Amino acid sequence: MSVQVTTLANGLRIATDYMSTVETASVGAWVSVGTRHEKPELNGISHLLEHLAFKGTKRRSALAIAEEIEAVGGHLNAYTSRENTAYYAKVLKEDVALAVDIIADILQHATMEPEELERERQVVIQEIHQSNDTPDDIIFDHFQETAYPNQAIGRPVLGEASLIEGLPRTAVMDYMKGQYSASKIVVAAAGNVDHDVFVKLAEAAFCDLPSDGLTTNEQTVYKGGDYREVRDLEQVHVVMGLDGIAYNDPDYYPMSVLSTLLGGGMSSRLFQEVREKRGLVYSIYSFASSFEDGGIFGVYAGTGRDEVAELMPVICDEIQKLTEQVGEDEMARARAQLKASTLMTLESTASRSEQIARQLQIFDRIVPMEEVLENIEKVDVSAVKRTAARMVQSKPTFAALGPIEKVEDFNTLMARLN
Repeated sequence: MSVQVTTLANGLRIATDYMSTVETASVGAWVSVGTRHEKPELNGISHLLEHLAFKGTKRRSALAIAEEIEAVGGHLNAYTSRENTAYYAKVLKEDVALAVDIIADILQHATMEPEELERERQVVIQEIHQSNDTPDDIIFDHFQETAYPNQAIGRPVLGEASLIEGLPRTAVMDYMKGQYSASKIVVAAAGNVDHDVFVKLAEAAFCDLPSDGLTTNEQTVYKGGDYREVRDLEQVHVVMGLDGIAYNDPDYYPMSVLSTLLGGGMSSRLFQEVREKRGLVYSIYSFASSFEDGGIFGVYAGTGRDEVAELMPVICDEIQKLTEQVGEDEMARARAQLKASTLMTLESTASRSEQIARQLQIFDRIVPMEEVLENIEKVDVSAVKRTAARMVQSKPTFAALGPIEKVEDFNTLMARLN
């Protein structure tokens, strides 16, 4: 990869990944601030702020922001996660300067007018209600909160409607001033963009950022536990999980391969055993989420009221089997899947810009693709067994939503894994 990184005097890091074969560029600012940095009474403020940033600045109205980017055929968007907030755009290569200017403007000069705050507050509350009405979405919030009770990283990214309703404008503005500092932001671009030119654009555009911001990051402590909610639904939505692996942990790549092998595709153990052989589900998959100082591994499934009684023992058994039975053929398939999906991201300017930004945030360096592929290839049977054995030693996390009367009790499920 033709990646270059420049760090400005104020701590702002600027990274580019040059792609000569495209006519576009993806540009963004990744801020190391998310749900895990929020105090309990401010849960959801990072996401609300992300919405409000687009609702007008000292130079642009909300309509002007939308019209300017779309006048050149570009796209502007954002997202909030548990560890960061991202603002990004995709434009033609000749419009990179405009994208940088707009993103810098909304991150430094958002006015958050009272009427815009009240309007967007209601939009976010509707988003929360929509999530609550979507069982295969909200189940993950319950799962996360059960795994990390009374911790910021366990709270929902969207926040609670009652908290959003009461957040004052001053709290949102103070949060932005305190958290959105140059040292916490990576400005990245991928595509047909010249590094030196891009650095000059970013340096001029982001000149009003404070150098240092507040630090409110609490240590992640996995706990595990049981959450069950009866709802009048056609399906039972379940998530079963275990303590996972941090980004910097030696077992990060073994966990990734393990997750792919267990439930990452149609040839995976769970898909074949649960869907193809037994017909118990339409949707089932495993996932591995990593954080700076921890992680979580899990399996999601949606099944019927009666089928859940057979499903849960099968899921537990398949997880347990990973500590003892792993074949070379399935290992080769899992490694190939993971390498292919990793390489396919190189075809997207958006994926490449996000990749270099997140690598700088997490590892404080750009990780060469050759190193990533080598780490995947080095994962062998013993590494997967070791990682599985390590994870099943933890107390499981279980969340179920729907007609759950036939779900086994938590102690029985726990005994199946340990």
